[in-house]
Amino acid sequence: MRAFAPGRVCLIGEHTDYNDGLALAFAIAAGVTVDARRIEPEHGDDDGSERVLAQALDFGERDELPLADPQPAPGWRAFVRGMVAELARAGLRPVGASLQIEGAVPRGAGLSSSAALEVALCLALLALAGTRGEIGTTELAKLCSRVENEWAGAQTGLLDQLSSLYGERDMALRIDFQTLRVDPVPLRLDGWRLVTLDSGERRSNASSGYNQRRAECARACELLGVSSLREVEETRLQELPLALRGRARHVLSDNMRVDSAVAALRAGDLPALTELLNASHASLRDDLEVSTPTVEATVARMLDAGAAGARLMGGGFGGSVLGLLPSGAAVPDGAREVRPCAGARVLEEG
Repeated sequence: MRAFAPGRVCLIGEHTDYNDGLALAFAIAAGVTVDARRIEPEHGDDDGSERVLAQALDFGERDELPLADPQPAPGWRAFVRGMVAELARAGLRPVGASLQIEGAVPRGAGLSSSAALEVALCLALLALAGTRGEIGTTELAKLCSRVENEWAGAQTGLLDQLSSLYGERDMALRIDFQTLRVDPVPLRLDGWRLVTLDSGERRSNASSGYNQRRAECARACELLGVSSLREVEETRLQELPLALRGRARHVLSDNMRVDSAVAALRAGDLPALTELLNASHASLRDDLEVSTPTVEATVARMLDAGAAGARLMGGGFGGSVLGLLPSGAAVPDGAREVRPCAGARVLEEG
């Protein structure tokens, strides 16, 4: 059988998911495909002989692990081993399998290649074991997030997994991370185009400053005596040290920009959406401080090419830039157009 999970583009709302905030995102056509087939145990069902064999075609690498006791490993292997372990922990009974993994999402480009890998692995293993119906979609997103947090070491929220799983054609998704409610919003561009441009600067959530930003937001909550930044009134930001004030201000302002972006899309006001993209980038650069000189040069290149709005995407510290181009503007060299596509799914069942 075969499972596919898409990457995602976030229009507005970065670093808001782990702060119980809001985001507006959509699934894209590029993603990760996992081909899976059942491997029967060699010596019966109860002797611990069942294994998972995994091949990452993009890397030309393989891994083999016992189904009963997967151990941590670096790189892409962490996702395979973590998924097998977390499915078993959730009582979803993974079975021995041979997995072939192939991706079309650039790694470290801010398009959520890791979440696409998690979700595709999860769907493939669930379908192979016949247990997909035993877990809801939002719970499945949480399980995938645990793999990223606890096995790959990146303390991300649920933005990427929910976007991949709930994606719809021609729809953006307004996600409320306090309630985990996902509301589709029509994404009609009327001749405008959304494009991404890779800065060429690679980063990993686990090794970049992403985890540090999450820790800083948690510290701001501690100092303010709240459980999440969603609860904070803007007037209280003056109580925080300067750097933490900026972190919190970004989250509060991007939350507001999400709802403003939803209103702009519903009204067909694309110029208003470009202003929100530019404001979000300024906030990510100045308040959250997750941009780099290379990313800034890529934003400038996008704007110079004719984009009306542009901002960095993903966790920052490298990756891609999103641009909104008016009708007639030329797509910058190396950029790719992105549109909202269907979410993760099982393509073939054997």
